Amino acid sequence: MEELKKKYSSPINLLTSLSSQKFVAFMLLGLILIGIGVFLFKSGVFESQNSIEIINTDQDQKNEEITVEIAGSVEKPGVYKLPNLSRVDDLLVACGGLSGDADREWVTKNINRASKLSDGQKIYIYSQSEVESAKKNGGSQEIKGVSSSVLANDSELININTASQEELESLVGIGPVYAQKIIEGRNYSSLEELVNRKIIPQKTFDKIKNEISVY
Repeated sequence: MEELKKKYSSPINLLTSLSSQKFVAFMLLGLILIGIGVFLFKSGVFESQNSIEIINTDQDQKNEEITVEIAGSVEKPGVYKLPNLSRVDDLLVACGGLSGDADREWVTKNINRASKLSDGQKIYIYSQSEVESAKKNGGSQEIKGVSSSVLANDSELININTASQEELESLVGIGPVYAQKIIEGRNYSSLEELVNRKIIPQKTFDKIKNEISVY
C-alpha cells in the first residue's frame, strides 16, 4: 500500500503544482492586460475617431489683431493695432478722442461709433474749416487723398446705409450684384469702407463717391 501511495502521490503533487503555477500565470497575465488597458485609455488610444473637435472661433477672432488708421481732427492721428471685432469708438478712444477743431456735428452725422472696424480701414475726421470749405465749394472735395462726402444739399445724396436696391442701382456702375453686396455689408461708418472691405472696386467708387453718403 505504501508503494502505491508513493507511486500516485507524485503525479498528484505534480498536477497540484502545475495548477498553482497556471493560476499564478493567469493572474499575472490578467494584471498585465489590465495595466496595458489603463495605459492605453489614459493615452487616448480608445477615443473615438469620429469625435468632434470644438473650436472656439469667437475667442480666436478676439485674439487676432487688425491694423487701422485714423487721421484728421483727432488728438493722435496715426496707425493703430487693435483687437479684432473692435468698434470705431475703440479707435477714437485709442487716438485720444476728437481734437478741438473737429466738426462734431459732421462726426455725429457721418461716423457710426458702433460700427465694427475692418483690417486696413481708414477713418478721416473733418475739421470745422474743412466742412465749411466743402460747402462753399459746392459740395465735395478731395482733402489729403481722402474723399469728402459733405454736400451743401444732403437730400441729393443716396445713403448707402438705408438706400433700397433700386436706389443703389440708379448709381453709375452699380448693378444688381454690387447693390446687393452694399446692402449685405451694412452698416458703414465711412464711404471708403466700400473699397476697403472690397464691396466695390476703386474705379466704381470713384464714379459714385460724390453721389453717396453714410447718413
